[in-house]
Amino acid sequence: MTAQPVRLTSSYFTNLISSNPFDITNTIKHCHNLEDHRLPQSYRVAVLGATGAVGAELLTLLAERHFPIADLKLLASPRSAGQTLTFQGETLPVVAVDAAAFESVDLVLASAGGSVSKVWAPVAVAAGAVVIDNSSAFRMHPDVPLVVPEINPEAAAAHQGIIANPNCSTILMNVAVYPLHQVQPVRRIVAATYQSASGAGARAMEEVKAQTQAILQGEAPIAEIFPYPLAFNLFPHNTPINAQGYCEEEMKMVNETRKIFGAPELRITATCVRVPVLRAHSEMVNLEFETPFDAPQAREVLGQAPGVKLVEDWQANHFPMPIEASGRDEVLVGRIRRDISHPCGLELWLSGDQIRKGAALNAVQIAELLVAQDRLQSGKAAAIGVGQ
Repeated sequence: MTAQPVRLTSSYFTNLISSNPFDITNTIKHCHNLEDHRLPQSYRVAVLGATGAVGAELLTLLAERHFPIADLKLLASPRSAGQTLTFQGETLPVVAVDAAAFESVDLVLASAGGSVSKVWAPVAVAAGAVVIDNSSAFRMHPDVPLVVPEINPEAAAAHQGIIANPNCSTILMNVAVYPLHQVQPVRRIVAATYQSASGAGARAMEEVKAQTQAILQGEAPIAEIFPYPLAFNLFPHNTPINAQGYCEEEMKMVNETRKIFGAPELRITATCVRVPVLRAHSEMVNLEFETPFDAPQAREVLGQAPGVKLVEDWQANHFPMPIEASGRDEVLVGRIRRDISHPCGLELWLSGDQIRKGAALNAVQIAELLVAQDRLQSGKAAAIGVGQ
């Protein structure tokens, strides 16, 4: 598949990054329609896990944001090989991933799970590609950048072939909390998540639909993807629990936030819950600062923060909801208020599309940063110790 190059210039991006690095993702998004600039280079892209929910969203976003693609490969497991998908009006085949698939590829957007990434990301890097990986396989590797472009875009420049995309709940929380952290460092974060079925993929979403229909018809719901029926139900996140009683999802939020913020001693605790919502996660976040942080000031800060949209109508009791966050790029934030139990506490509520900003959009924004920084160049797998 051959695509027309997007109308932008790398020098234009370079100047914007140096002047305001934290606003680069919005700048990239809004500049795609400029007609007086042409990007001199387009890229050979592979999407690994193309048939999944995040893979489908990656294709949608690559088209919507006019990412400069010269050639596109759709990769998946042998089980999914042979399917076809449509991209910008063209029907493209899905092929089984193997070593040869990464030849002549500049960029791999991977969303096929940690076990798959551990096998194939080093192969892609050795073949000369940069891998933006949506799994947990490399997030905590000390030499792999963990990037949220609104927060630490400069980290992407230090990649050695692989850049990790954070966990969905981590991304959504961090986009909302980091602008406040810049004004006054956060001392402690207490979070509770309300996570939709989309976090477990397209099959999980279909399972919830089927369970809902079964219950409404007086039949017993069948759970195959989740351990328990999710329709008309909720349960703590279904990832393994450690000796401290925290599940894997909760520890991702703790450890990844510390790495992204560059604050290894930041105190964080989280409780993650699956709820019967198809798409978009919500979170309650309680923040403790050194000194009081007034709610009006927090609203002002978040109202100007990249990737955030304030949603607050106190008279109508209208605040962020997953049904309104679904399909949106921004993290919706609202119900910002002082914590009456702590003089330096602040509380907020958010909803964000787990498939978009919590996964696919963040990955594409990282790719846009690499293009802007002219750093779509790969290192060697041995340099960061992956695959060893």
